[in-house]
Amino acid sequence: MLSAIDLECIRGTRRLFAGVSFDIEPGQCLFVQGPNGCGKTSLLRILCGLARPESGEVRWNAEPVGALAEEYRAALVYCGHANALKDDLTAGENLLASAALAGRPASGSEMRAALATLGIAHLEALPVRALSAGQKRRVALARLALSACRLWILDEPLTSLDVAAAATLAGLVDEHLERGGIAVLTSHQPIELRVQARIFAFA
Repeated sequence: MLSAIDLECIRGTRRLFAGVSFDIEPGQCLFVQGPNGCGKTSLLRILCGLARPESGEVRWNAEPVGALAEEYRAALVYCGHANALKDDLTAGENLLASAALAGRPASGSEMRAALATLGIAHLEALPVRALSAGQKRRVALARLALSACRLWILDEPLTSLDVAAAATLAGLVDEHLERGGIAVLTSHQPIELRVQARIFAFA
Protein backbone atom coordinates (compact mmCIF):
# COMPACT_ATOMS: atom_id res chain seq x y z
CA MET A 1 0.00 0.00 0.00
CA LEU A 2 1.15 3.54 -0.81
CA SER A 3 0.17 6.17 1.74
CA ALA A 4 0.45 9.95 1.73
CA ILE A 5 0.06 11.46 5.17
CA ASP A 6 -0.70 15.18 5.52
CA LEU A 7 1.75 16.21 2.77
CA GLU A 8 2.64 19.88 2.33
CA CYS A 9 4.68 21.30 -0.55
CA ILE A 10 6.17 24.79 -0.78
CA ARG A 11 8.07 26.06 -3.82
CA GLY A 12 9.84 29.35 -3.23
CA THR A 13 7.36 31.51 -1.33
CA ARG A 14 4.29 29.68 -2.64
CA ARG A 15 2.46 26.85 -0.91
CA LEU A 16 1.36 24.49 -3.69
CA PHE A 17 -0.65 22.21 -1.43
CA ALA A 18 -1.09 21.14 2.17
CA GLY A 19 -2.95 18.43 4.04
CA VAL A 20 -2.78 15.91 1.18
CA SER A 21 -3.55 12.41 2.46
CA PHE A 22 -4.62 9.18 0.78
CA ASP A 23 -4.05 5.41 0.77
CA ILE A 24 -3.77 3.39 -2.42
CA GLU A 25 -4.23 -0.36 -2.17
CA PRO A 26 -2.90 -3.03 -4.55
CA GLY A 27 -5.01 -3.11 -7.70
CA GLN A 28 -5.93 0.57 -7.45
CA CYS A 29 -5.09 3.54 -9.67
CA LEU A 30 -5.06 7.14 -8.41
CA PHE A 31 -5.71 9.75 -11.11
CA VAL A 32 -4.35 13.14 -9.98
CA GLN A 33 -6.13 16.04 -11.66
CA GLY A 34 -5.86 19.81 -11.55
CA PRO A 35 -4.84 22.91 -13.51
CA ASN A 36 -1.28 23.67 -14.57
CA GLY A 37 0.89 24.81 -11.69
CA CYS A 38 -1.26 23.35 -8.93
CA GLY A 39 1.41 20.87 -7.80
CA LYS A 40 0.63 17.62 -9.62
CA THR A 41 4.21 16.98 -10.71
CA SER A 42 5.54 18.08 -7.33
CA LEU A 43 3.24 15.57 -5.64
CA LEU A 44 4.43 12.75 -7.90
CA ARG A 45 8.08 13.65 -7.29
CA ILE A 46 7.44 13.56 -3.53
CA LEU A 47 5.77 10.15 -3.89
CA CYS A 48 8.84 8.92 -5.79
CA GLY A 49 11.24 10.22 -3.18
CA LEU A 50 12.78 12.66 -5.67
CA ALA A 51 11.68 15.65 -3.58
CA ARG A 52 10.98 16.15 0.10
CA PRO A 53 7.69 17.50 1.41
CA GLU A 54 7.72 20.56 3.62
CA SER A 55 5.84 18.42 6.10
CA GLY A 56 4.09 15.07 6.14
CA GLU A 57 5.27 11.63 5.09
CA VAL A 58 5.04 9.04 2.34
CA ARG A 59 4.82 5.40 3.41
CA TRP A 60 5.15 2.15 1.50
CA ASN A 61 3.50 -0.80 3.23
CA ALA A 62 3.32 1.28 6.42
CA GLU A 63 7.07 2.08 6.39
CA PRO A 64 8.45 5.60 5.72
CA VAL A 65 9.98 5.60 2.24
CA GLY A 66 13.02 7.51 3.51
CA ALA A 67 13.91 4.59 5.74
CA LEU A 68 13.35 2.05 2.96
CA ALA A 69 15.69 3.89 0.55
CA GLU A 70 16.85 1.48 -2.19
CA GLU A 71 14.17 -1.07 -1.33
CA TYR A 72 11.48 1.48 -2.16
CA ARG A 73 13.21 2.72 -5.30
CA ALA A 74 13.45 -0.88 -6.52
CA ALA A 75 9.69 -1.22 -6.09
CA LEU A 76 8.75 1.70 -8.37
CA VAL A 77 9.11 2.91 -11.92
CA TYR A 78 8.70 6.62 -12.66
CA CYS A 79 7.97 8.13 -16.07
CA GLY A 80 8.14 11.90 -15.89
CA HIS A 81 7.51 14.76 -18.31
CA ALA A 82 10.95 14.24 -19.84
CA ASN A 83 11.48 10.99 -21.72
CA ALA A 84 14.97 10.54 -20.24
CA LEU A 85 16.36 9.11 -23.47
CA LYS A 86 19.85 9.49 -24.93
CA ASP A 87 19.59 10.91 -28.47
CA ASP A 88 22.77 9.19 -29.64
CA LEU A 89 21.58 5.72 -28.60
CA THR A 90 19.09 3.65 -30.54
CA ALA A 91 15.62 2.92 -29.21
CA GLY A 92 16.74 -0.58 -28.27
CA GLU A 93 19.94 0.60 -26.62
CA ASN A 94 18.02 3.15 -24.56
CA LEU A 95 15.66 0.47 -23.31
CA LEU A 96 18.48 -1.93 -22.41
CA ALA A 97 20.45 0.83 -20.67
CA SER A 98 17.40 1.92 -18.68
CA ALA A 99 16.73 -1.64 -17.51
CA ALA A 100 20.37 -2.10 -16.49
CA LEU A 101 20.44 1.19 -14.57
CA ALA A 102 17.27 0.13 -12.75
CA GLY A 103 19.03 -3.04 -11.63
CA ARG A 104 16.81 -5.28 -13.79
CA PRO A 105 18.85 -6.14 -16.90
CA ALA A 106 16.80 -7.20 -19.92
CA SER A 107 17.68 -9.58 -22.73
CA GLY A 108 17.53 -8.58 -26.37
CA SER A 109 14.36 -10.58 -26.88
CA GLU A 110 12.70 -8.93 -23.86
CA MET A 111 13.68 -5.51 -25.17
CA ARG A 112 12.24 -6.26 -28.61
CA ALA A 113 9.02 -7.60 -27.07
CA ALA A 114 8.65 -4.40 -25.03
CA LEU A 115 9.09 -2.24 -28.12
CA ALA A 116 6.60 -4.45 -29.99
CA THR A 117 4.05 -3.96 -27.22
CA LEU A 118 4.16 -0.21 -27.92
CA GLY A 119 4.07 -0.82 -31.67
CA ILE A 120 7.61 0.35 -32.37
CA ALA A 121 9.64 -2.85 -32.84
CA HIS A 122 10.64 -1.57 -36.29
CA LEU A 123 12.41 1.40 -34.65
CA GLU A 124 14.79 -0.71 -32.56
CA ALA A 125 17.94 0.22 -34.50
CA LEU A 126 17.14 3.89 -35.12
CA PRO A 127 18.85 6.57 -33.04
CA VAL A 128 16.37 8.37 -30.82
CA ARG A 129 17.26 11.71 -32.39
CA ALA A 130 15.61 10.47 -35.60
CA LEU A 131 12.29 9.69 -33.93
CA SER A 132 9.17 11.82 -33.70
CA ALA A 133 7.90 13.11 -30.35
CA GLY A 134 5.26 10.39 -30.22
CA GLN A 135 7.76 7.66 -31.06
CA LYS A 136 10.13 8.90 -28.35
CA ARG A 137 7.30 8.80 -25.85
CA ARG A 138 6.54 5.21 -26.84
CA VAL A 139 10.18 4.24 -26.31
CA ALA A 140 10.09 5.79 -22.84
CA LEU A 141 6.83 4.00 -22.00
CA ALA A 142 8.18 0.68 -23.28
CA ARG A 143 10.04 0.57 -19.95
CA LEU A 144 6.70 -0.29 -18.38
CA ALA A 145 6.43 -3.42 -20.50
CA LEU A 146 9.77 -4.55 -19.05
CA SER A 147 8.97 -3.58 -15.48
CA ALA A 148 8.14 -5.96 -12.67
CA CYS A 149 7.82 -3.03 -10.25
CA ARG A 150 4.73 -2.97 -8.05
CA LEU A 151 4.32 0.82 -8.18
CA TRP A 152 4.03 2.85 -11.38
CA ILE A 153 4.11 6.66 -11.12
CA LEU A 154 3.35 8.29 -14.47
CA ASP A 155 3.39 12.05 -15.09
CA GLU A 156 1.37 12.98 -18.19
CA PRO A 157 2.06 9.63 -19.89
CA LEU A 158 -0.36 10.39 -22.76
CA THR A 159 1.67 13.39 -23.98
CA SER A 160 2.37 13.10 -27.74
CA LEU A 161 0.55 9.75 -28.04
CA ASP A 162 -2.02 9.03 -30.73
CA VAL A 163 -5.28 7.23 -30.00
CA ALA A 164 -3.85 3.76 -30.64
CA ALA A 165 -0.83 4.31 -28.41
CA ALA A 166 -3.03 5.76 -25.65
CA ALA A 167 -5.18 2.62 -25.78
CA THR A 168 -2.04 0.45 -25.58
CA LEU A 169 -0.87 2.36 -22.51
CA ALA A 170 -4.29 1.96 -20.87
CA GLY A 171 -4.04 -1.77 -21.49
CA LEU A 172 -0.62 -1.91 -19.84
CA VAL A 173 -1.92 -0.06 -16.80
CA ASP A 174 -4.94 -2.36 -16.59
CA GLU A 175 -2.76 -5.48 -16.72
CA HIS A 176 -0.49 -4.02 -14.05
CA LEU A 177 -3.44 -3.35 -11.75
CA GLU A 178 -4.91 -6.80 -12.37
CA ARG A 179 -1.59 -8.29 -11.21
CA GLY A 180 -2.01 -6.39 -7.93
CA GLY A 181 0.13 -3.41 -8.86
CA ILE A 182 -0.50 0.22 -7.91
CA ALA A 183 -0.53 3.16 -10.33
CA VAL A 184 -0.53 6.92 -9.80
CA LEU A 185 -0.85 9.13 -12.85
CA THR A 186 -1.60 12.63 -14.01
CA SER A 187 -3.07 13.57 -17.36
CA HIS A 188 -4.96 16.41 -18.99
CA GLN A 189 -6.48 13.79 -21.28
CA PRO A 190 -8.89 11.01 -20.30
CA ILE A 191 -7.49 7.49 -20.04
CA GLU A 192 -9.90 4.61 -20.49
CA LEU A 193 -9.17 1.93 -17.90
CA ARG A 194 -11.13 -1.22 -17.16
CA VAL A 195 -10.48 -0.57 -13.47
CA GLN A 196 -12.26 2.49 -12.10
CA ALA A 197 -9.57 4.99 -11.16
CA ARG A 198 -9.84 6.96 -7.95
CA ILE A 199 -9.68 10.71 -8.49
CA PHE A 200 -7.61 13.12 -6.45
CA ALA A 201 -8.38 16.63 -7.64
CA PHE A 202 -6.48 19.79 -6.80
CA ALA A 203 -8.67 22.88 -6.67
